[in-house]
Amino acid sequence: MSRANVTWGAPRIHNELAKLGIEVATSSVARYMVRERKPRSPNWRAFLANHVKDLVAIDFFVVPTATFGVLFGFLVLAHDRRRVLHFNVTANPTAEWTARQLVQAFPEETAPRYLVRDRDQIYGERVRRTLEVLGVEEVVTAARSPWQNAYAERLIGSLRRECLDHVIVFGEIHLLRVMAAYFAYYHRSRCHLSLAGDAPEPRPAQGTELGNVVELPEVGGLHHRYIRAAA
Repeated sequence: MSRANVTWGAPRIHNELAKLGIEVATSSVARYMVRERKPRSPNWRAFLANHVKDLVAIDFFVVPTATFGVLFGFLVLAHDRRRVLHFNVTANPTAEWTARQLVQAFPEETAPRYLVRDRDQIYGERVRRTLEVLGVEEVVTAARSPWQNAYAERLIGSLRRECLDHVIVFGEIHLLRVMAAYFAYYHRSRCHLSLAGDAPEPRPAQGTELGNVVELPEVGGLHHRYIRAAA
C-alpha cells in the first residue's frame, strides 16, 4: 500500500487498513512502510556542471614585490574552456576599481548569466550595482569555503606554481607583463586535464608527417611548446 501511494503517511495507511478490518497500530505501520529514497537535491557540483557555459568566477590574489610591497592581482575566469577573460593588477584595490574591471571584462553585451565570488568586503555596493546593470546574477560562496570557487583557486595555484614562484616582481607593470606572457601560454599551449588534454584555445594534434619536433620557449623559458615543423 505504501509503494502504490507514495504520498501517504502512516496515519493514512492505518485508516485505510482499518477500513479493511485490519487492526494494527500506527507505529507498526510507520515501522514497516517502504522508504523510497528521494532524489538528491542539486548540490554545488551539479550547479557548476549544469551552468558551466553561463558561469564566470572572479578572485583576488596577493603577490609580494622585490621592495617588500604587496600587489593585488585580479582575475575573471570563464568556466567554459577555462578561459581568462580579464586580468589586472593594483596596489590599492577598491570596490570602484573592481567594478571598472568587471565593465572592461564584459564589453558589448558579453556578460555571463552567473558570476561566482567569495564574501570579500571589497565586493561592496558599487560592485553589486555594476553587476545588476550588466544583468549578471551573483553566486556568493559560503564563508571560509574556497573550494566553492575551485576553478579560480586552481588557476591562481597554477599561476603561482608555474610562474610567479620563479619570478621576482618589481612592480605593477612588470607583474602585468609576466601575467600576460603566462596567460598567452596558458590559453594557446598548456594542456588541461579538465579539457581532455586540450588547451583553452583548441590545439590540434600533429602527425609525424608534418616534420621534426621543434621546441619553442614560452614565459621567458619557464615553459615550452612543442610543435612539428618541416626541416
